Formats: sequence, C-alpha cells, structure tokens
Amino acid sequence: MRQDLREREIRLRLLHGPANSAEAAKGDSGHLDWAESLPTRYLLGNQICWQNFGPLTRDSDLVIVTQENKLLSNHWHLVTPRHCRLAFWGHGANLQSRNPKSLQERFKRWTTNRVDWWFAYTDLSANLVAATGFQDSRITVINNAVDTTQMRRWMQEIGHEETQTLRRELGIKESLIGVFVGSLYVDKRLDFLFAAAEAVRRAIPDFHLLLVGEGPERDKLRSWCRTHTWAHWVGARFRREKMAYVSLAQVMLNPGSVGLGILDSFVCGVPIVTTDCRAHGPEIAYLHDGVNGIMTTNDVEAYSTAAVALLRNEEGRARLRVGCRVGAETYTLENMVQRFTDGIANCLEAPPHQKQLLG
Repeated sequence: MRQDLREREIRLRLLHGPANSAEAAKGDSGHLDWAESLPTRYLLGNQICWQNFGPLTRDSDLVIVTQENKLLSNHWHLVTPRHCRLAFWGHGANLQSRNPKSLQERFKRWTTNRVDWWFAYTDLSANLVAATGFQDSRITVINNAVDTTQMRRWMQEIGHEETQTLRRELGIKESLIGVFVGSLYVDKRLDFLFAAAEAVRRAIPDFHLLLVGEGPERDKLRSWCRTHTWAHWVGARFRREKMAYVSLAQVMLNPGSVGLGILDSFVCGVPIVTTDCRAHGPEIAYLHDGVNGIMTTNDVEAYSTAAVALLRNEEGRARLRVGCRVGAETYTLENMVQRFTDGIANCLEAPPHQKQLLG
C-alpha cells in the first residue's frame, strides 16, 4: 500500500502505540520497521486511551483513525476546527454490543457523520455507516484481508507426508478432525465449543478436535483438554505452520466470534461452521451459508448436528470447498490495497464534507 501510494505521489505514514495488557496477552502483535511510535496512555483499566496525534500530523492532508469511543484524542479532532480531512476506518458499529441503543452506541453513531470519508471493513460495515445518513459516495469498502496469496503458496507446499507427520505427532490416525483457530478470550465462547465438540464425539467416536490459539482463557482450555484426550491444543501458530495444522481438518469449528480467521478457512479449503451469535466481526459478511461455510442457530444441539452432518458428508464438504476457493481468490491483500489506495486518492480529490462538519 505504501508503494502504491508513492506511485500516486502520496506519502503514507503509520502512527501507532503499544498494545494494552489485554491485547498483548493475545500474543499476536506484529512489527513494521517504518511505522512511527505514538505516545499512548491507557486510563481507567484500559477503558480509555489518549493518543495525541495532532502535533505529528500538522502537515498531513488526510488523517485516518479507527472509530472507537475509547480513543479520546479522536473526539477532540471531531469537534474542533481542523486543517486536514479526517476519515474513519472501522466496522460502522460495535458488532459485539449487547445493547445497540446504549449511550455508547448512540454516541458512536453521532461520530459516524463527523468525518470527511469512511473506509469500511466490509459491505456489512458500509451498510451500517450508510444507515446513519452518511453519503454512499464517501464510503470506500476495503474488504479487510490478510496476505491470502502467500497463504495459498504455503498450502501448495504442504503435502501428504507433512500432514501425516503432524498427525503422528498429535497421536491422530485417520480420524475426522475439527479445528478451532483463534485467540482464547470470552467472545470465542469456549464453553459452547466444548459442549458441541463433546456432542460431535458422541456421534462420531473417533472424532478429534485440534485447537490453535493463545490468550487469556488458556487455563480453561488446558484444563478441558486434560480430561478429553481426543482434544489437542498446540498453542499459537502462525503463517505456514498454522496453515499446516488447519489443513489436517475436515471442518473448522468456531461458534463464537468470527473475523479474519474466515480466510484461514477459505485458503485451506476447510469449511467453517459457526452460529448466528452477535459476536462476529465484519468479515462475517464473507460467509455465505451453504456456499462457502455453514451458519446455524445459536444452539449447541443445532450446531453440533450441523457439524456431524458435514463431517459425514464428503460430497457436501467438496461443494463448500469450491466456495472457499472462490472466497480465497476474492478477499486478497492485493484487492484490499487497491480499494484502500483508490479511496485515499478519491478522498483527497473530493472537497471536505462541509455539511457534516458544520452540522
């Protein structure tokens, strides 16, 4: 993205602060050599955050920030005169909110219309933004993604011998496998997963569950695995190694929050089974029930029944793998970069959103 913008004579800078303690516990942070560190303060037990980016962006023509109520510095720039365009990059709402009519969510909807442009994660996000009255012509849908092109290359390298070696190391023979991939925190709904996996095991006696991830609920997961010898936790795995583990499975089981992990499902051709809970990220828009995955009602019996049916139906899994392949080719980092850079250029060419800024 930085290179593509440079070719348009647009300089990209990335300002960031350190993760708070809860985020750091997920163990999934990254590093970018050219990114610039921003002084950051977390207050009230990480409930609010202050990042004064104003002095570092005085010469900028466009500043893009995420739409989060806890980012106090954003609110200051929303209500004071500013020298440049301001844009949000976000979900359009708190998709995990249990009360969309709460004061926090009403405030978030108010801030939605105080910027010049919107970079929406997916069509789901764009629809939520447009529903507040924000102009469609000022919304860029980026289709949030990771480097699925590289992931597909890794998958082509992973052969039968490698997967058989992993099976032997795990103590799994030719059994059917379900895989969970994700950070271990409340919204992943581990208790639901455990109950569903136990139901699947009763229906398919040689079923095994593989769990890939790390996070604050690791002790709960470790304790459950100790009493269920057919469950195998391998901790956090990344890049090619993660692909190899996922490729062992026939289905991906994630009844809780689904986000970018859906792209692991698509690239590996391991159809995901999830629920219609209210915990998903905007990337759930990529899931088309019965085409590239399955979404059930938010009920353990319905969920486990669907998982068992899919595990027993090779033809059905083959149909879903076709949809997964299409998704892997559609939601790519290259396409996301193209959409993002086009949106930045369009925002810089358009006049400021004066009506909303003065409203």
